[in-house]
Amino acid sequence: MTYEISEAFRMEADLIERIDEVDRRIIDLLQEDSRLSFNKIAKRLGISVGTAYNHIKNLEDRGILKSYTVIVDPVRLGYGLTVIILIQAEGKHLVALEKEVAKIGNVVSVYDITGDYDIAVVARFKDRADLNAFIKGILAMPYVKRTVTNVVLNVVREDFRVKI
Repeated sequence: MTYEISEAFRMEADLIERIDEVDRRIIDLLQEDSRLSFNKIAKRLGISVGTAYNHIKNLEDRGILKSYTVIVDPVRLGYGLTVIILIQAEGKHLVALEKEVAKIGNVVSVYDITGDYDIAVVARFKDRADLNAFIKGILAMPYVKRTVTNVVLNVVREDFRVKI
C-alpha cells in the first residue's frame, strides 16, 4: 500500500527552517531569558557581539524569533481559573470562527484539532462568573454547534518553550 504525501504536509515541511548550532544555542538562551543583551549572549557562547547580533537579526527576519516577552504567573494576577473548551463548528465557517474566538481577551490559545470537536480553546478567568459569560458568548456566536468545557484542576506542567 502506498500513500501520497498531501499538499498541506508538503507545504508544512517547506516551512521548516534550518538552523545551525549557534542559532540553536541563541534560541535556548533567549527562551530562558529574553532580556539577555547581545553582549551577554556573545560572552556565554564564546562568539563576537557582531556574530550574535547577525544570528539574532537573521532569526528575526526569518520569523523564527517572533517576539520577546515575559512569562507571568496567572494565578498571582487573579486568573486562577484555567479552562479547555472544545467547540464543534459548522465546517465551512471553521476558520472564521477560530479567528473570532482568538480575538477574545481571556483566550490563551486556539487550536484547530481532529476528532469529534473542531476547535480547542485554552482560556483563563478570574472567577466562575467571567467563565459563565465567556461560555454564553461562545454559544451565541454564529456557526457554533456545541461546546464542552473542561476546568483545569491542577497545572502539572506548562512550558511554551520549544525544545530544540
